[in-house]
Amino acid sequence: MNKENKTLIILSPGFPANEADSTCLPFPQLFVKTLKQTDPSLNIIVLAFQYPFTASEYIWNDVTVISFNGRNKGNIRRLLLWKIVWERLNRLMKENNVMGILNFWLGECALIGKYAAKKYHVKNFTWLLGQDAKINNRYFSLIKPKAEDVIALSDFLADEFYKNYKIKVMHTIPPGINIDITKTHIAERDIDILGAGSLIPLKQYDIFIQVVAAVSKSKPGIRAIICGKGPEQEKLQKMIKQYDLYENIQLIGEVTHPQVLDLMRRSKVFLHPSSFEGFATVLTEALYAGAQVLSYCKPMNVVFKNHYVVVSELEMKNKLMELLGERNPDHGRVITFSMEETCRNILTLYRN
Repeated sequence: MNKENKTLIILSPGFPANEADSTCLPFPQLFVKTLKQTDPSLNIIVLAFQYPFTASEYIWNDVTVISFNGRNKGNIRRLLLWKIVWERLNRLMKENNVMGILNFWLGECALIGKYAAKKYHVKNFTWLLGQDAKINNRYFSLIKPKAEDVIALSDFLADEFYKNYKIKVMHTIPPGINIDITKTHIAERDIDILGAGSLIPLKQYDIFIQVVAAVSKSKPGIRAIICGKGPEQEKLQKMIKQYDLYENIQLIGEVTHPQVLDLMRRSKVFLHPSSFEGFATVLTEALYAGAQVLSYCKPMNVVFKNHYVVVSELEMKNKLMELLGERNPDHGRVITFSMEETCRNILTLYRN
């Protein structure tokens, strides 16, 4: 029981199982960790619905995490999970001096969070983080969010949400990066092209391989790395064989977040062909690591230095050729937003 300090309850589909679990939702976990550092007196409690795959309560970087082992099961098991979460949330609301609830994604967490906040008369915000802004979000009609209760992660998501639901969100708070974690420079950029993310259809790593195949015809010694895991791995391996790119592209599997940052510092171009992104933090991390970034997605209305947005595979190939052909490429650090700034903006919503 903590009635003295203010408490913020965060509802999330998943959360790291321990402090070494760096690949689980990198942005949410960095946000929560930095939020605690920004205001050490704030009592933060995270309720993780689906992952970790164990029902437990544990301390993660001075933050209390309660996991419910939902395992993304549907039907009656999903309803039972909601009942268990609701009961635990009611206990927490009574035992703590709760300033508000923050929900990650407009989904089941936002549904539970809305009615808990309404019952206990506390502030409640839902952070749009990606595909939850798309049309046909089945939770939208259940939640019926108000513009003042929604936070968009990017200008792009705010526009997408308005296009699909005719709600103009009142708050846009983009993701920051930890500017302390990539302080060490690596002099040699021995990786021409880097990709990082889940190997799923949305990320379009087949386009990554096709673009590298096209560029390799004029640059046969090109070196590319893709780090990540997912159901598309076998398909991508077959494509590498089909294009005879064994000497050019490595699929190195899932690596830790610090290892991804090291790879970014060694890379000339970070290539991100994803078809849809709310605001991929890998883009801002790559920019801060000094890589030039090439993607289809433009998260904010402003264009960041060294971030190049294209609209077709051909344009991506041509721009990549141009960037790799520069004699004196700009690998200076580009700072977009800091995570401290992101945390302060979130806390302001609850304290106003």
